[in-house]
Amino acid sequence: DSDSDSNTCCLALVKKGETVLVLGAAGGCGMAAVQLAKAMGAKVIAAASTPKKLQAAKDSGADEVVNYTKGSLKEKIKQITNKKGVDVVFDAVGGSHAQSAVRSMAWNGRYLVIGFASGKIPKIALNLPLLKSCALVGVFWGAWVQRSPMEALKNMMELSEMMQKGVIRPHISKVYSLSETWKALDDIDNRKVIGKVVVVPSLSSSSSSSSSRSKL
Repeated sequence: DSDSDSNTCCLALVKKGETVLVLGAAGGCGMAAVQLAKAMGAKVIAAASTPKKLQAAKDSGADEVVNYTKGSLKEKIKQITNKKGVDVVFDAVGGSHAQSAVRSMAWNGRYLVIGFASGKIPKIALNLPLLKSCALVGVFWGAWVQRSPMEALKNMMELSEMMQKGVIRPHISKVYSLSETWKALDDIDNRKVIGKVVVVPSLSSSSSSSSSRSKL
């Protein structure tokens, strides 16, 4: 729950009943954020770029979905939240939508900077956190594991338990053989992947196949 010290995927900051906006919600990290936020009792707004990706986010538990390539993200969030804004933004994408997401924050919200999958590091005007009284929180998971190994172990144990109970279900869109690693990376680079892809060294290239809603 949100009182856990495990800091599960940075979403221990989420309180029951809050609203969470997940950018890049059809990616592996984004889908995990959607499922974990729902497990913690939050309302989840999933943002992605295509109808197929939005449906995948919806299937993962998102309450609302937004195509951020069409229209104003800020206006859509304002409409969904009845002008209140979102309490938490989970941003693993960066790029051009970051500023709109900050403008969509509720009072005392938290903006989690996870990464920059878009390839562009956004520049955010610092008057926005001031006006919203919101916090920009950098989330460097690799460094956190090194600095807090025992908490990281608790984190993994909690995630494993949630998987065993079916609370979270990793979505594997395709399995590749080792010789097809280049193809897996190419599909990721070209944004063809929904959820995760897996490379299995023992798998022959003729046996690789698509898989939907797979469990690890």
